Amino acid sequence: MLKTKGLEGVVATTSSISSIIDDILTYRGFNVDDLAHYADFEEVIYLLWFKKLPTSQQLAQFRNELFESAFLPDELTRILEQLPNENAHPMSVLMTCVSTLSMYDEETDQMDEEANDRKAIRLQAKLTSIVAAYSRIREGKKTLMPKRDLSFAANFLYMLNGEIPNEISEKAFNKALVLHADHELNASTFTARVCVATLSDMYSGVTAALGALKGPLHGGANERVMKMLNEINEVDHVEAYLQKAFERKEKIMGFGHRVYQDGDPRAKHLREMSGQLASVTGEEKWYDMSLAIEQVILREKGLLPNIDFYSASVYHSLGIEHSLFTPIFAISRVSGWIAHILEQYENNRLIRPRAEYVGSKHQTYIPINERDDSGNETT
Repeated sequence: MLKTKGLEGVVATTSSISSIIDDILTYRGFNVDDLAHYADFEEVIYLLWFKKLPTSQQLAQFRNELFESAFLPDELTRILEQLPNENAHPMSVLMTCVSTLSMYDEETDQMDEEANDRKAIRLQAKLTSIVAAYSRIREGKKTLMPKRDLSFAANFLYMLNGEIPNEISEKAFNKALVLHADHELNASTFTARVCVATLSDMYSGVTAALGALKGPLHGGANERVMKMLNEINEVDHVEAYLQKAFERKEKIMGFGHRVYQDGDPRAKHLREMSGQLASVTGEEKWYDMSLAIEQVILREKGLLPNIDFYSASVYHSLGIEHSLFTPIFAISRVSGWIAHILEQYENNRLIRPRAEYVGSKHQTYIPINERDDSGNETT
């Protein structure tokens, strides 16, 4: 029986959605570098779900369907208003809301292809509205409805900040969405596939994936990166801060990756956008600190940044509150989760691996009145 810690190197399934070969990431065979440069996020969603890039007419219809599906049930908005603002992490709120949405969808348990396609659009659109609405509610602001003439990326920034974003901000956020959309069989995607392999519904699959994404070794890493940048605060403090972290054997978030040997190919795009946004906002120190950290980590540990590292300074420059970084990851990655959920449904088999037992053997049951505190027989 093949054994490996963390399933490292184990090929668990076949998929035609994305690939990582020779440190090149592709979606449906398209290099992510090309998609990041040229594609709108809506095109990438369509590609992941329908296995081809859309025509102009198909894209226009798809955008309209996303817009029409972005509005939240009034009942869910009232729930958001009642949730705690101080102690609740937005990822916990998002999990609660996605699970709740299933109760307002008449097609939740319908598993035919057409119903699943409609649920996919509703989930993709509503996640954006949930994150923006909760952020504004806990700040005591009025929630905003999406605008039909805005792109997916621009609409989120508008619903979050109350202002239509400038071109560079929209471009940066669109690029971040494209780069986070899918990443082969990562932890949250695998979780989604395991869940729906039981023939559970799409809402359950996405809720399960959100739980996996929340962890700091997955989607939560970018939030931890921003925490580190805040603690360092000045470029001149980078070297001393990292040396102390090395002495304490602390893990520096945002560096290294399980599946890349020569660096995460997505990181360079966000490094570029971080620099551009820094020059526009006048807060170059976040970008400068990030560059300095990258140089020290490469020199001392031989590690290169992954996508989480520069996404932190990009989101900060866009005026996004730090606890929203992981939910924003989810806004993008739900497109990939849904693609994998649909693929799992197409050729389903229950995912049920085995474990090698390494515990005690040949134990003898001892009646409770004859046991000592350690569970052994009294003498």
